[in-house]
Amino acid sequence: MDKSLYISMTGASQNALAQRSHANNLANLTTTGFRKDFEQARSMPVFGDGFATRAYAMTERPGTDYSAGSMQETGRELDVAVQGEGWIAVQAPDGTEAYTRAGNLKIDAFGILRTSGGLPVLGNGGPIAIPPAEKIEVGSDGTISIRALGEAPTVMAEVDRIKLVNPDPASLRKAEDGLMRADGGLEQPADGAVQVATGFLEGSNVNAVEEMTSMLTLARQFELHIKMMRTADENAQASDRVLQIS
Repeated sequence: MDKSLYISMTGASQNALAQRSHANNLANLTTTGFRKDFEQARSMPVFGDGFATRAYAMTERPGTDYSAGSMQETGRELDVAVQGEGWIAVQAPDGTEAYTRAGNLKIDAFGILRTSGGLPVLGNGGPIAIPPAEKIEVGSDGTISIRALGEAPTVMAEVDRIKLVNPDPASLRKAEDGLMRADGGLEQPADGAVQVATGFLEGSNVNAVEEMTSMLTLARQFELHIKMMRTADENAQASDRVLQIS
């Protein structure tokens, strides 16, 4: 069978993977703080004993678009949006430190501050615990202050401070759970320059029109690869018939 069949197959398989990436982006069009993924592949020559021959499609490590999403005002006291660069530190399900831009926070029945996905938000000494309070305020630097039950309106007590970090984007990688992690699983130091806006949420940075356009382009490329595979198969059958006549 002609090797061009396998070359076309690699291109079609990469198109299918790319479609999955864009479909995931579209599925998270309204997800708070979501960062869209790039898909990329390149032609890879096949090296052997002689010169390189043929070029197969090979997937490369996908990247992440770190551009900010639009700010959406909610007025809710536990909604925070990172302004500019920076991330909110959370405790991942495996116990490691991870980072997110999803600032729609909540307090569970045990007083632990969590993201909407249930991940504990990290503070100065681990997950943040908030005692029962009549009012909660989050400062621009992530400081959490409360007015305890029965206290005067002017009496506010500082509880903890949300750990805000600003690592080099080149050192971050998005895991399968959608959280960002630093290379080697290293915990990043808190950065006092990172600011948050209370009463706001950051939307997804996915552009629906761009994603749909990319998916249509990939669909046409996929059809072209399938056509090439059929042509290669037809050529092989024609060659077989010629050999049989001979």
